[in-house]
Amino acid sequence: MLFESSSEKSSPGLSPNAQNLAEGLSRRSLPHRHDCSDPVEDGFSTEHDRSTSPAPTASLPLRILIVEDDPVMQLGLEQFFEDYPQFAIVAQTTDGYASIEAARQVQPDLVLMDIGLPQLDGIAATQRIREEFPQIRIVMLTSHTSDHEMMAALSSGADAYCVKGTSLDQLEVAITSALEGAVYLDPQIARRVLNHLKPVPTGDHSHLSNRELEVLRLVVDGKSNPEIAATLYLSLSTVKCHVRSIMEKLSVDDRVQAAVVALRSGLV
Repeated sequence: MLFESSSEKSSPGLSPNAQNLAEGLSRRSLPHRHDCSDPVEDGFSTEHDRSTSPAPTASLPLRILIVEDDPVMQLGLEQFFEDYPQFAIVAQTTDGYASIEAARQVQPDLVLMDIGLPQLDGIAATQRIREEFPQIRIVMLTSHTSDHEMMAALSSGADAYCVKGTSLDQLEVAITSALEGAVYLDPQIARRVLNHLKPVPTGDHSHLSNRELEVLRLVVDGKSNPEIAATLYLSLSTVKCHVRSIMEKLSVDDRVQAAVVALRSGLV
């Protein structure tokens, strides 16, 4: 068994958040690992030297770069992605500078980025990657939850912010939301982030339709467009149309600002 159960002795030197993710993964039904290679130590490993990358399906899998210096988290994330053949880990790095070089070499679709990294922290690395490759989506997966670090990470260009110890389902939502071009905030820190945003526009928002209000409530709950479509039994294109209409009527530029307006105006 890769991970100890909660009743067994914890491994020395591992953070509680890493232990939590490990325990969550140990309860998940995952494919058997055939790869017994050591966790990444220096530089980064690519898809060419990892035999466990998911085989491409009819469409090419989305390419994932993991930037994490905790070996338990590395293994946990590897197992997480093994359960999703639509994703392929193409490289892993353990420090900020190596993550920038890896992004240049493997051109991932999405980066899972820790903040507390050696050499160069994840916030600075995120900014550098987004400057060179604005099309790459970046999800912060970290134990850092101070207001300064949260706002700095989002300002650097991160598309999503997840706190280590979050549920695996929430991590999947964060990744999916980022790949769809949406912004995802972990429920543990969402309210604090909203408090830092600019004052919301004033005015009468009663012109939203009942259906738009239903969609807006789900946006506030952090639901992605596919989840909203499934909940309301609508097509994805219809949901996207409603979201665009909501943002236009509320005079906002994105979903996060729409959520701020909804919460502060009492719409939901």
